[in-house]
Amino acid sequence: MNPRLILIPLITLMAAVDAASAWAQDKGTVNPKPLPPLANPNDPKIAAKELFGRKLLPAAMPTRVHGFYAHGCIAGAEGLPINGDNWQVMRLSRNRYWGHPDLVALVKRLAAKARRDAGWPGILVGDMSQPRGGPMFTGHASHQVGLDVDIWLTPMPNRQLSRNEREDMSAVMMVRTDRLDIDPQAWTPTHLAVIRAAALEPSVQRIFVNAAIKKALCREARGDRGWLHKVRPMYGHDYHFHIRIRCPPGAGECESQPEPNEGEGCSTGDLAYWFSDAVLHPKPPKVPPKPKPPMTMAELPPACKTVLHAPDAKP
Repeated sequence: MNPRLILIPLITLMAAVDAASAWAQDKGTVNPKPLPPLANPNDPKIAAKELFGRKLLPAAMPTRVHGFYAHGCIAGAEGLPINGDNWQVMRLSRNRYWGHPDLVALVKRLAAKARRDAGWPGILVGDMSQPRGGPMFTGHASHQVGLDVDIWLTPMPNRQLSRNEREDMSAVMMVRTDRLDIDPQAWTPTHLAVIRAAALEPSVQRIFVNAAIKKALCREARGDRGWLHKVRPMYGHDYHFHIRIRCPPGAGECESQPEPNEGEGCSTGDLAYWFSDAVLHPKPPKVPPKPKPPMTMAELPPACKTVLHAPDAKP
């Protein structure tokens, strides 16, 4: 099934949702409302997310990444088919199943490895990028250049999910209520096998997980542990893990991220910050910080304006 055809009417209006809240648990809708037209789309002060969020299809341009993971866009993105032999895309109404062809190929390989190495029927794929990348209405500061993907820590069921299930189904929480370790009722050795398979992919630079999951990986990994240095603790990520691949070869407009440290990152000192009281039980600031203004087109790489205004790729 062509992913470009199924989601054209499915973009939802989510501007009122907190930009940090669109994790695996946030539900979508099978009856989305179309985004209203912008009164003045050429206003230089308008948020870039308002412009990129209204693009339903990729730019009809050669594939090229412009900028950084949290500050850029992508031309000529490829859509991951919403159903595969070993994967299914979730939250279809978000229209975030687009990425660089290298990322799409990686997801397909990982889905096959999840079946072969972990015995999962396949993987459930969360957010990748929008059709032209760029800032999103909700959920991510990154995922802007088609090189990031969220994989649910819930194995794919051994059947095709319905549209309603893809919008309403919740991912399984992997972390204990005290946030100090994984939930032994949810976490299994197969979760380690899937994350390890992703980390062993040469193009993968980082994998973000909750610190409790990192602790479990450090405790349970056997044999070659060299892949652990790619797995980094990060806020959230207790229902899914986030894969980030390197800038593709020859992508001169793509801004790379420094390579992670070679150490496993498993020492008490490495993890101490993440299990400190300040992180586990943060106190609200006495003076609430002022909201950060949304990113405008002027803050993105200049090429992103060309990407934004390019004709749509053919469905």
